[in-house]
Amino acid sequence: MTRLTAGLIGSHIQKTRLPRALGLLCDEAGIDLAFELIDTDGLTGFDFNATVDALVQRNWSGVTVTHPYKTQAAHYAGESLLPEIARLGASNTLVFGPPLKAHNTDFTGFMSAWRTVMGDRLPGHVAMAGAGGVARALAFALAELGATRISIWDVEPGKAQQLADDCGGPVGAISPARANGAIGAADGLVNATALGMAHAPGMAFDADRIGPQGWAFDAVYTPTNTQFLTSCRAAGVEYLTGFDLFCHMALGSFEAYTGIAVDKPSALRKLAELRPD
Repeated sequence: MTRLTAGLIGSHIQKTRLPRALGLLCDEAGIDLAFELIDTDGLTGFDFNATVDALVQRNWSGVTVTHPYKTQAAHYAGESLLPEIARLGASNTLVFGPPLKAHNTDFTGFMSAWRTVMGDRLPGHVAMAGAGGVARALAFALAELGATRISIWDVEPGKAQQLADDCGGPVGAISPARANGAIGAADGLVNATALGMAHAPGMAFDADRIGPQGWAFDAVYTPTNTQFLTSCRAAGVEYLTGFDLFCHMALGSFEAYTGIAVDKPSALRKLAELRPD
């Protein structure tokens, strides 16, 4: 039996469902999966590059990377970044090969999730909270999907402007003080912050500003029913969940690791059983 040895590097990842998702897909393909979590929460002096070097030496197939290391993963890959991913400046999947290949299945996963749920609908004007690793993937994906304007803000000074400079096109940085104006004018709302996760309750949008928009997306998937999406549902706003992205991201990661194309409808039905409460 073929063996896939991989893992996940990130902070606060003990509740991730990625090992179970990849396990279901590997079982279907007759692959033996060994998967290890490398949770950096509370670690001091964590060295991302040294850790990945050690995984290569241990003959791992690759590693998945989540918050806050996606830009470091892209830097680690350097010229090994796939051309269509290099412009994002962030990677969440390193396949060791040789040769090393770096993917961003947040980018491809969001594109796939959007088309599955929203069909040919255009995003319009988007207001996005957060400018970190997942925001980079989402900004580029939304631009690719035809967004007319993407207004991004972040509490860390300069971060949104850097993303806007890197992405260009319809992406523009605004200050947090201007966020409510962008929210009111937006067709869609995106939470690309950690707010809503179990360790970071709350939301990046004022509840009384939610309602005029046509759609919303929350990158948080544990829990799926975040305070933000609960407010969207109450206001009648159609939305994509972080779990939608997670499922499509997991499919992309499996294909990147194994080179095996999955039957998407069948695989999504299998992964649906992992949906968090």
